[in-house]
Amino acid sequence: MENGAKAAIGATVVLILAVGVRVGMIYHERNAPDNSVKAPAREVLPADDLVFLKKKRPDTLKDIKDLAGSTMWVSAGGQLEYYPFVGHAAQYGKSAGTLLGAEPLVVKDAVEQVAPKTATFRIPGGDKQVLLVFTRPNVAGDTKEYAVPVGYRQAGAYTFYTDEIFFYDDPHELYKHWGPEIWRAVDAHQVILGMNERQVELSLGQVSKSTSQTYGDRMVVFANLGKPMAVTFTKNKVTAFRADQGY
Repeated sequence: MENGAKAAIGATVVLILAVGVRVGMIYHERNAPDNSVKAPAREVLPADDLVFLKKKRPDTLKDIKDLAGSTMWVSAGGQLEYYPFVGHAAQYGKSAGTLLGAEPLVVKDAVEQVAPKTATFRIPGGDKQVLLVFTRPNVAGDTKEYAVPVGYRQAGAYTFYTDEIFFYDDPHELYKHWGPEIWRAVDAHQVILGMNERQVELSLGQVSKSTSQTYGDRMVVFANLGKPMAVTFTKNKVTAFRADQGY
């Protein structure tokens, strides 16, 4: 009996020690510093940066002519003058206006034409300029054709800028997350509080100068087709704007 009792007591002590060791290990594991390798936090990209902008990378005149029948929308607003297209030629001496951001164009054709020096400020003249012939479907009653330079030919080689000048898809759909209030301002070529730099650039045009290289936290003066507008951005939101005649 004594031997049996001693054995039972010994087994109990061993069990208690084992439980104590396990409890101690659990306590140590839960309270020890976490030295495990953690995956870096994923960067949260702004919704604008997630938008896929189609590129066509044209390099022949046929590539440009193949755009006929399509609708494109202006991305590089405020930069390019366009001209009446009469008698199968662009009337370079009679500017019809400047392309505005998000404006739709229906492409009719593409032509080559020798350009005067006055028409080579944005697009080089080369041996001949390449111009898109288009109509303006958003202007009621305007059935006229116009032409805008989009590239040039030099020594038989073509250079085109359509990927930089246009959206191939409707920006109202691409940037649907902007919401109707922002889009009303963009389509009216106005600025309102809360817009970001991309939105103001599409609304007022890409011709501008700024006080800093810090995108979204600076003041930018937009040329705005001869009606300069100074816009202040804080954390990439418009916080103030005013007319600026000192541009």
